[in-house]
Formats: sequence, structure tokens, C-alpha cells
Amino acid sequence: MDVQPYFCDVSLPVPMDQAFTYALPLSLHHRAQPGCRVVVPFGARKLTGVILTVEAGRPPVPAKDILRLLDEEPVLDPELMSLGRWIANYYCAPLGEVLRSMTPLGGETRKTRNYGLTSAGRDAARQLLLGTPGEEPAVQILRLLEARPLSAGYLLKKVPKSENVIRNLIRRGFLEVEEDLADRDPLRSPASRLQVEFGRRAEEKLPKAERELLSYLELHPGAHNLGELEPLLRNASPAARALARRGLVSLKLETPSVLSAPARPPHALNKQQQEAFAAMAAGLARGQFETFLLHGVTGSGKTEVYLRLIEETLRLGRCALLLVPEIGLTPAVAGQFFHRFGDQVAILHSAFSNLERAEQWRRIRKGEAGVVVGTRSGVFAPVQRLGLIVVDEEHDHSYKQEETPRYNGRDVAVVRARAANAVVVLGSATPSLESRFNAEKGKYTLLEMPERIEQRPMPQVDIVDMRQEFLETRKHGTFSRALTAAVKDRLERGEQAMLLLNRRGFSSYVSCRACGESIHCANCAVTLTYHRRDKRLLCHYCGYAEKVPDVCPKCESEHIFFLGTGSEKLEDELQRDFAGSRVARMDRDTVGGRRDYEEILHGFREKRYDLLVGTQMIAKGHDIPNVTLVGLVNADIGLGMPDFRAAERTFQLLTQAAGRAGRGEIPGQVILQTINPDHYAVRFAAAQDYSRFYQKELEFRRLMRYPPYAALASLVVRHPSQEDALRLSAELGSFLEPPPEGVKVMGPAEAPVPRLKQEFRYQMLLKSLSRKALNETLQRIRQMALERRWPATSLVIDVDPLSLS
Repeated sequence: MDVQPYFCDVSLPVPMDQAFTYALPLSLHHRAQPGCRVVVPFGARKLTGVILTVEAGRPPVPAKDILRLLDEEPVLDPELMSLGRWIANYYCAPLGEVLRSMTPLGGETRKTRNYGLTSAGRDAARQLLLGTPGEEPAVQILRLLEARPLSAGYLLKKVPKSENVIRNLIRRGFLEVEEDLADRDPLRSPASRLQVEFGRRAEEKLPKAERELLSYLELHPGAHNLGELEPLLRNASPAARALARRGLVSLKLETPSVLSAPARPPHALNKQQQEAFAAMAAGLARGQFETFLLHGVTGSGKTEVYLRLIEETLRLGRCALLLVPEIGLTPAVAGQFFHRFGDQVAILHSAFSNLERAEQWRRIRKGEAGVVVGTRSGVFAPVQRLGLIVVDEEHDHSYKQEETPRYNGRDVAVVRARAANAVVVLGSATPSLESRFNAEKGKYTLLEMPERIEQRPMPQVDIVDMRQEFLETRKHGTFSRALTAAVKDRLERGEQAMLLLNRRGFSSYVSCRACGESIHCANCAVTLTYHRRDKRLLCHYCGYAEKVPDVCPKCESEHIFFLGTGSEKLEDELQRDFAGSRVARMDRDTVGGRRDYEEILHGFREKRYDLLVGTQMIAKGHDIPNVTLVGLVNADIGLGMPDFRAAERTFQLLTQAAGRAGRGEIPGQVILQTINPDHYAVRFAAAQDYSRFYQKELEFRRLMRYPPYAALASLVVRHPSQEDALRLSAELGSFLEPPPEGVKVMGPAEAPVPRLKQEFRYQMLLKSLSRKALNETLQRIRQMALERRWPATSLVIDVDPLSLS
């Protein structure tokens, strides 16, 4: 009896906008379903993809077999699959790359790479090995591979420092590479992230280390952090892993800790909070899709309203998802949620290890967590019975992904809530113009909380004109006299201060006094930033670094000097000017991961530091009652950027930073240093007047036909060869000539950063009053690039861009 064949279409994480057809082996006929992950051959590699369709019959094209089914049930349900297709269409991204970003389960598998000899390699090996002593690295490698293919790790162990030799042999056609995927053993996780617990007594004889560990666990019931046991018991880590393989102990990943937030008992809502909560709770009770824009000033108690809404959602038998914008906000916010909801909380963000993210994702998928806290990618969490999505600080630009797929987590949250008939709450002290405009047009329901809780006053904001400061002091100082006096006063009173400068490093760039030459990145058209602690010059775009030169590389003059001020220099000057004060710095250079962030912020909250200096990382979401002064060292950074959103970004950053002051019993003060005191973004931020800023900025956008009055897309053509980049951008310009009906085309022109990561870049902007017309034009452009066989990564499409650099 003939067996009915089956085939399926699989979406793979490659920059190609198409599905790939594979045959289903007999063993998978009734197990494979749309939404399941599979391992398939793709050239010399093996990739993980997601099944889109399963059909009976013979494949319409010659098809290889699927190698392995990773999931017995779909990891993406029909609702999430539909959301993925919407993102792929709206943001013009390959579906495979969208689906990969939706499933953080890559940590459960690991890539392996094996090298083997080609036919030419075998011939070369026979010739080289006859009478050759075998001392040369190439000969050693060929001799090792003659018997069988070997892993990259094994080859490098046997022939150290042979990476270049291997690459050369591949180029010459002597070696072939095969990539594979293998299951990752969770027992190989670092000891500090594992919990070990007694299981049962051993019947067989055990080695001494295993016997001692098992006895200790039996005498001390409960789960223990394996890393903490290592100083107490010799060889505890390997012993625990061996015992776990025998089934004598359980070994599992530890739930990530949250250090940063002290417990807060629920407090009674004031009138404004109660009115906002009642309106949104009524929306939850209706069980229909609805979007609320919660505009509450800094310190107005938005978090407590979120907590009450989540309680109400759980009471109605549904689940809630909270999105926060920064990796650093998650510990602070999640701490409050752990204290209120306990083990019902799951956390999803990129600072966790791959295995930690996969573990949390699995908990959510099984329905073990009714409250999910995550950053941008948390919008894809497989929450069951979704009833509420809260997007905190909805204006924040980190909700926008800067690589494919370039989606906006806030907007995806609204689309997902619509499909789930859920309520979505967008909260902010400085709502984005698009969200406020949608509320004005009736798409969103606007709720306002214009006062701080407990009738606390808003901080007093003083503007210091640094031009006048120079005329009076004849000094180019970092700190004005007013800011210096205010910091000194806070230190004497035992209070704390935060100082913000939104620029990393010690000095912005290095230059030669003799010839004026600046030192640029080898890969990008930008100057390198000086980082004194690391004693190097660093590119903040690609990570390229080099030593600080002793002489000018152009004229060999010794007169090298450093210009500009960054957060590292700010820390140095604070320690110099306020000797004895305890200074902490928080930026990407000092925060390598989640734990660094938690420890710095926890130390500041516990008053182990007097002053906290940093970039925009310190400006949002922190509630530290003893902070009574915020100094904005250079409020103008960002205003000069060639970007229509520059004023909005500046207003939001200044307002959010100012909101960190005076959140306790003592009123706060903000000192804002600027050389543009008359700019409307600075004036309205100082007055903390969102309404007037919104009206002023909206008029500018209307006159220039920028969002929210038009839909916008950025097209960047990039290529390692400038000649090819110019040719492709000219092709694109010709294709859009004459411009499509209803679409305005600007460019092509050099991008603001014309060379980035060794690629030359040319940019075009497309504007349209019709989103449909814009999307149709973008889809035509993608089809044109496909038909003309453009390199897969040479065209970057960014729909609704938040930055034009």
C-alpha cells in the first residue's frame, strides 16, 4: 500500500522574502503542524525554521527532507502567526526573520561547525603527505581531516592559531564546512545560574565529592544556588551535574533575581488616579479592544494604576503584559510586580542568557505566569487569554528595533490587542506626537493625571545660559556656578543628586593642533571617542578600537589634544571638584548587563553613593526619594541633529530627567544648562508644559508634512563598494521617476553617516498621506530589487523611522 506523501513550506531566518519547500518524512506526517519549528538543510548549513503550511501530495519542486521536528506542539499559535505576517507586510521584512525574533528559543540549541576534505582536498592531502614531515599547519590540518570530518574546536585545539590557515584552505577549495544544530545541555549552564535540590538517596557507590554534596543537600532541604555551594564543598559543580544525570538531584535554572526595587504596600488612589483607573477598568469589563492614552506627569503614580489594572485583569480570569522601554527599567518595575504578584510574574528581556529567556518563555507558554514584564520583544510573549497590554513610557525610542525586522513594539502591541479583544494602555509623561494626535482624533481615549501623588510639588527648574556664564567668568567650565553651588548644598545636607550628559566617553574626539587632523574610524565615517579608563579610542557605531596615538598619524606632530566632554569626564570632574563625595556612573561602558545595572542603582538607592552621573539611562523610570537635585549639563545635545524629531526627543529627555527630582518629602530642583535658552523645546521642558510644546511642534509637522500628518519611510542603499552603492541608488532613483501617485520622493543623497561598518550608504525618504499608497510603493521596490538580483542586504527599508541617521 502506497503511503500518501506530504510536504510543507518553511519560513527560514534568511534575508530572502520567500518560503522554502521541504518533504516531510513518514515519521513526521501526523506530528508536524503550522507554527512548529523544524531543522532543515540549507546549503551546507542546517537552519531552524517555522512551518507555514503542511499539504498532502508530492512537492511541486524537488525537495529535501526535513531533518528534525523541534516542537510537538506549535510554539506560535494562529494569532501570533497572523501577527508575524502583519509585521512582515507592514514593515517590509522577510517573514523568516520576523518569526525568528518572535521565538527566543535559540538558547535551547547550539550551532556546531565541522570541517571535511573536498575531492580536491583529498588529492592535495595525498600529494602533500607523501614524504612531508607534517610540521606546517596546513599539512597538520589535512592529515587530521584525512580520516574523517572534525569540529572547529577540535582542529583549533590540535593546531593552535590556525584560523587564517583554515580560511585559506576553504578559499582554495580544499575544505568544506558543514553547520549543524545540536540540543544545548542545560546542565552546562554556569553554576551561579543553577539551583540544585536533593532528589533521592543513592543505591550505588558514589565518588567522594558526589557523596558529600548529596549528604549536604539531604541535611539542608530546599533549593540551593550551586555557585554559592562551590566555596563550601570541593568540586560541587561537577558533582551536582553528575548527580543530576543519575537522577539523584534536580538541577534547574534559577529564576532571575530582582535587587533594585524595595517593596511598596498598595496605597489608596487619589482622585485623578481613581478616575483614570475606573475608566480603564470599565474597558476591561467590556471585554473589547480599546486603547487608552494615560498622560500623567512624572511622579503622578502611573505604576500603581498599572498594578490595580493588572489585579482587575487577573480577577476577570485573563492575563496581562507590561512592556517597558529600557533593559534597565525592567528590574525596577519588575520588583514592584514580584512583590505584588509573586510567582505569577515572568520576565523577558535581552539581558538574560539565552537559556534564561527560553525558560521564562516556556513558563508563559504553559500558562504558569499570568503577568509578563518585558522589553520590546516581550510583545511577542505567548500569553494565554490576553486581556491587558500596558506600554509604559510609550514615547521611548527603544521600542523601535534598529535592525530587521524594524518594528515598533508600541504599535505592534496595539495591533496584537486588537486581535485579542484586549485593552491596551499607553502611558507616558511626554506622549509621542503620534499617540497624542490619535487621541485628539478619537482613535485613543485620553486620560490625564496632571498632578503628583500626595500633592507633592513639581520640581523648580532654573535655566542657566552658558553663553552668559562664559562672559561673566571667562571660563569654559563644565559646571556653572549655580550647579556647583547646588551640588555642594545637597552634599552638605546629606541629599543626593543626579547629573545627566547624554554622551559617552571621556572626550568626543581627538585632534591635532598642528594640522587639524581628526582620528576617524576605519569602518565608519565618524570620529573616534576617547575612553580614558580603557586607554583607547572607540567607535560607538561598530565597536572598532585603537590605541591613543603618541603623534599625529598625518603630520607626526606631538601636539595631540582632546575635545568635548562625555559622561566619563563628567565623573572625573565631579570627583575632583567635590573631593570626598561618592560618585557612581551609569552608561553603556559601566553597565555590561542586567546585574551591573541593578547593583549600581541599588547602591544609589541605599545611599552608598551621593552623586549619580550618566547618559539617558538615568533619566527614566527611577523613583529615588532622596534625590532632590537633577543637573542637565548640556541640554542642547541632540537639537542640532538633521532629524525632524530632534526637538521632540530633546523635550522628552529634559522633561523625563527633570522628573527624577523631588519624588520624596523634600521638594526638588532642576538646573538646566544650555546655549539655546530660547529654543521652544528647552523653554517648554523647563516649564514642564507638554500642551504648549505639542501645539508648537504639531504646527511645524503640519507645515512640513511630517508624521503624524503623513506616513514616512526611509530607504537606505548600502554596499561595501562606493561605486556599487552609487549605481544601486541611481537605479532606485530611476525606478521612482516619475514619483508614484500620492507619494513624495526625496533623494537619493548621501546618508547622514555616509559610511557605516565598511558599507557606503545613500538614503531616500518617501512621504505619503496614504499608508496604502506608501506600502504598495515599498512592495514594488522590494520586487524590483528581487528581479534585478540586488544583494539581499543592500536595501534597508525602515517604515515609520524614529531616526534618520
